[in-house]
Amino acid sequence: MAGHPQNIIFLTCDAFGVLPPVSKLTPGQAMYHFISGYTAKVAGTERGITEPTPNFSACFGAAFLTLHPTRYAELLEKKMYEHGAHAWLVNTGWSGGSYGVGERMSIKTTRACIDAILDGNAAMVNYVKDDAFGLDIPVSLPGVQTQLLNPRNAWADKEAYDVTAKKLAGMFCKNFEQYKGHGVVDLTQYGPRM
Repeated sequence: MAGHPQNIIFLTCDAFGVLPPVSKLTPGQAMYHFISGYTAKVAGTERGITEPTPNFSACFGAAFLTLHPTRYAELLEKKMYEHGAHAWLVNTGWSGGSYGVGERMSIKTTRACIDAILDGNAAMVNYVKDDAFGLDIPVSLPGVQTQLLNPRNAWADKEAYDVTAKKLAGMFCKNFEQYKGHGVVDLTQYGPRM
């Protein structure tokens, strides 16, 4: 039997172009993003979708949960501490602007992020803190263009980025209202800074 994973990777497709291609999550942030289960439905992958639609599905599989999502998040945190695992949020969505303006993250970029996580390079680089979501973003990563790592830097219109980041952060906060008062700790402290 295999051992416990050293890295837990949450994949998301952010069609708003706000989330970085990769960010390192604290255990609290891992719980928050696991419960949020954020991705976007995009045209071509979902029937009836003509423009990106945010989708929050608790634990990335709400339809299959038998317990409250906070129970699964608490178990995730326990196992992360118990086995020294790291959690990562990898965005396969857009960069440089929202859907229709920016470009889809290349497979090459996504693979470089995953490779850096698995070979340990991502854990050894310097990070900066994202203003909107409080995420730790690598300053550099082998095989990833530096301007892509911090999503705000990839946008030509920084003001439009700020407005879009605030909009997406608001969606996260609104979605998370349903989880307030559940669990042993208030996880909203690990979400966006509004």
